[in-house]
Amino acid sequence: MNLKSVLTASVFAFAGTAAFADKTEIEFWHAMGGRLGEVVNEIATDFNASQDDYTLVPVYKGNYEETLTAGIAAFRAGEQPDIIQVFDAGAATIIGAKGAVIPAQDLLTDNGIAFDANDYISGVRYFYADAAGKMVGMPFNSSTPILYYNEDALKKAGVSAPKTWEEFQSVTAPALKEAGYTPMAQSHLPWIFTENFMSRHNLPFATNENGYGDAETKILVNNDAIKGHFTALKGWIDDGLFGYYGTGWGDNQTPFEQGEVAMWLGSSGSFGGLSETAEFPFSATYLPYWEGVTTEPTNTFIGGAALFAMAGKSAEENKASAEFFRFLTSAEVQYTWHKETGYVPITNAAYDLAKEDGHYDRTPAAEVGIQQLTLPAGENTKGYRMGFYVQVRDVMNREYGKILSGEASVEDAFQTIEDESNKLLARFAKTQG
Repeated sequence: MNLKSVLTASVFAFAGTAAFADKTEIEFWHAMGGRLGEVVNEIATDFNASQDDYTLVPVYKGNYEETLTAGIAAFRAGEQPDIIQVFDAGAATIIGAKGAVIPAQDLLTDNGIAFDANDYISGVRYFYADAAGKMVGMPFNSSTPILYYNEDALKKAGVSAPKTWEEFQSVTAPALKEAGYTPMAQSHLPWIFTENFMSRHNLPFATNENGYGDAETKILVNNDAIKGHFTALKGWIDDGLFGYYGTGWGDNQTPFEQGEVAMWLGSSGSFGGLSETAEFPFSATYLPYWEGVTTEPTNTFIGGAALFAMAGKSAEENKASAEFFRFLTSAEVQYTWHKETGYVPITNAAYDLAKEDGHYDRTPAAEVGIQQLTLPAGENTKGYRMGFYVQVRDVMNREYGKILSGEASVEDAFQTIEDESNKLLARFAKTQG
């Protein structure tokens, strides 16, 4: 190679390096493993290829709890990522950490990106918002509990999926048991049979606007409606009408996938995985409700996690994070995320795109979660905001296990849940002073 060629190659190499160096790099910590992690990486690759100014680096930090713990420690050390994924039970912790995050709505509007809460489907727009309705976390992997059912099992038993718990216990469950199945199982007692039990029946879950207000919050689980539900649940288990396989999500899902359990209460976000693992035709419907509690059941709210933009970053990095949020919430990206994972599309535009493409004509069960989230709402259905809620869920799981094993009465267990939860909430309130 002659000197001119060497110089020319060096110029181009330097230009390429300079162009790369001019890109603003941002880091995104997440808790998505397996196939979900692969899809996150694909989204990052597509974002990086969609423009020339920013580079998003996704980093898997372990499960939800591990990711939140790592994020808080990093913030205290001044080494926080630009964006972090935080799950529903940890939202109050990250939002309550003063100065830790930039509200997603502010991040977008401050960087010239239009924001309208009404662009988001009704069941997701307020869960990660503050008391005034400002969106603090950007909903990401959003799901809601629904009822999946084995079509062959119900056909064999000659029944349909129950709309109410009264129908389940008097008609559906006995017929399925007679047909040789365990009628039902579920995979998360706090999320499905507590948090969304309250939302489905429009019951207050906590004082202080379910924790969204500024005052100290107290939990309200010690009520007749939910105690009646757990009394019935214990009876169903004793009579072989319900299967409880412990607190492990997969431990309760697997018997359904294997055809032993006829109906399973799980996440709408599990649709994609079930499509790969279930060896029988299945469909889905809404979470049942007690007609004796309400004749006007309301929507459920989301589980899963949101993305939070962490404070303390440069204007260029904040701009990059805002542009990623714009990209992530586009109809095309949300529809792809919805198809690949089963999580609901968070915007109305993405939902419309899925319908226009015939996605729900091909897979009707994939729409059930969105339909349930957009049912009529009530004053208690936007979600909850309680600090130390991970520990509150631990208390619930412990006490629910005692109810179902016969170690504790329903009355005693719920009194313990209320007492210990309110002590945790009082401790959290002191950290916010």
